[in-house]
Amino acid sequence: MTQADTPLQPAAARGPVRNDVIVYTAIGVSAVAFWWLTRTHVAWLPFWAPWEFSFVEYLSGWLGLFWYLRGLSRTPANERPSFGRKLAFFIGLALIYAVMETRYEYLAEHQFFFNRIQHVAMHHIGPFLLALAWPAETLLRGMPAWLTRVVKHRFVVRPVHYIQQPILAGVLFVGLVIFWLIPSIHFRAMIDPRLFHIMNWSMVVDGILFWALVLDPRPKPPARLSFGGRAALSMLTIFPQIAIGAWIALSSQDLYPFYDLCGRIYPELGAHYDQTVGGLIVWIPPAMMGVLGVVVVLNMLRKSEEKEEIDENGQQAGGIVIQSSQWTG
Repeated sequence: MTQADTPLQPAAARGPVRNDVIVYTAIGVSAVAFWWLTRTHVAWLPFWAPWEFSFVEYLSGWLGLFWYLRGLSRTPANERPSFGRKLAFFIGLALIYAVMETRYEYLAEHQFFFNRIQHVAMHHIGPFLLALAWPAETLLRGMPAWLTRVVKHRFVVRPVHYIQQPILAGVLFVGLVIFWLIPSIHFRAMIDPRLFHIMNWSMVVDGILFWALVLDPRPKPPARLSFGGRAALSMLTIFPQIAIGAWIALSSQDLYPFYDLCGRIYPELGAHYDQTVGGLIVWIPPAMMGVLGVVVVLNMLRKSEEKEEIDENGQQAGGIVIQSSQWTG
């Protein structure tokens, strides 16, 4: 190696490191700025800014986005996820962030049906899209090496593996929804900020773990469940959620007096109307997501069978595979 060549490798290595430092610094400084503004000048902030700032929620959203983008840049072109999967990740992450770390959270604290929309986004639609994106490998490529080792450690992998046991995963998915809707528990969670955040995060984490189990695009093994088992699991979660939603929507009693005590955003709608709409949101969108989960799983089954058929034909034809898209367009 000549003297002229020696600085080239360190300079090339310093470029990505410098960029990472800039991004991490920008995220950290903006987090501190929002933390200060939400405590001193919250009226200055626009709707998209945090209402009650949380370092965990803020950093999870922005670092997750950065690591995914960095992971994409480190992924070979032939291994990168499709446009649809990338779009699903961005929309899913943005949706969860929007209902947790913007002023929408204020609406969710002062109107029951807004609160139900928040939980549908956190527990169903957002995690569904994140699982559909199947972003784990891309995120791991973008994470710092030390964090990748932590995520892959057995103390993290084993609890996740345990929680994703099919029966337990289904019980938790439905049970957490019902648990936080028990009137006395819901009231306590809404008046206790720490319990409120635990409630919200339990929805997000459980939703991601459940839908990652159901929407695993791989056949069994390495997937935990067969395609038929995943479709059945998604279908079985529909009925308890319909039941709890119908109970709330059709009840003549004011089950959630907290929203009268704290003051509703739209007091003219009345407690009964607010509760009815909220019950319908518990009833209909989750049921639709369960049906959509079945449809997606069946489509994955179709693709898996087509791939197996192509592989078998390719082996029989001496390794030459002609895909139908080449002659049908």
